Amino acid sequence: MDLHLLVDNLTNPALLFFVLGLVTSQVKSDLEIPKNSSKFISLYLLLAIGFKGGQELAHSTYSTDILNAVIAGIVLALAVPLYTFFILRLKFSVDNAGAIAAAYGSVSAVTFVTAVSFLEMEQIEFGGHMVAVMALMEAPSIIIGVLLMRIYSNGKRSARELLGLVQHAVTNGSVLLILGSLVIGFIASDAQAEGIKPFTTDIFKGFLAVFLLDMGITSGQKIGELVKKGWFALLFAIVVPIINGVFIAKISGLFLSNDGDRFLLTILAASASYIAVPAAMRIAAPKANPSLYLPMALAITFPFNITLGMPLYMFIIQS
Repeated sequence: MDLHLLVDNLTNPALLFFVLGLVTSQVKSDLEIPKNSSKFISLYLLLAIGFKGGQELAHSTYSTDILNAVIAGIVLALAVPLYTFFILRLKFSVDNAGAIAAAYGSVSAVTFVTAVSFLEMEQIEFGGHMVAVMALMEAPSIIIGVLLMRIYSNGKRSARELLGLVQHAVTNGSVLLILGSLVIGFIASDAQAEGIKPFTTDIFKGFLAVFLLDMGITSGQKIGELVKKGWFALLFAIVVPIINGVFIAKISGLFLSNDGDRFLLTILAASASYIAVPAAMRIAAPKANPSLYLPMALAITFPFNITLGMPLYMFIIQS
């Protein structure tokens, strides 16, 4: 592996704030980010990345790469929960397997945002359409997870309940915000975008650092819960993202020409949702244990991807 990619990533101030959050939680400090502030920052990050993605998309030359990326993203969102569900069934109940499979088929917007920051740091270009790909990958995995739970569970759900769950997945706040911001960024002229650049661009990395500090604190608090669940959950939370990430990093060159786009698709394949899916699973799978699927995605997969995963995947793509 090119060591400069690893060093650059591990010395990234935003990532170091995440590490600080981990340390803070382990030494039992009373440092915390107020919940309302954390929610605002997460909304800001989604808005900013969506708007900038729309601007990039407006200036992009339309090609088969855009269509290929969208198709690949949706296929991944359908395929990952399908194959992981049956692996998870070796150790977990139908509801837990379905919830975890949905989380790993869906995506982490914060991982995506951190990956964008990584590309900007390495001065690697990427297409604004990748923001749309991220948004489109949220709902399909939730739908597949719910359908799998219905098929393999004794307790059947009515068609109306399933329709309600699909609607909830599609109208999820994070999905609507990222897509809406993308459209607004696409419509806005260069002069209009310049007017809010201090908000959408200049302060972006600072807010990302604060948010990752909060994520570090939360991750550190949840690691203990996951350790109690045994080795299988821990192993799954690392091995499956690596398999998904390495596979897409290898084959994405067959249908995508841009290294930045390949990297972002790889990160989406390797990430796991700890916002949209847990919110949906509260309704879809009340019997599923949130102290299982939430720490797996947030306390293990997320830290791995933003520390070692990103330089590993970029090395494979550039090899």
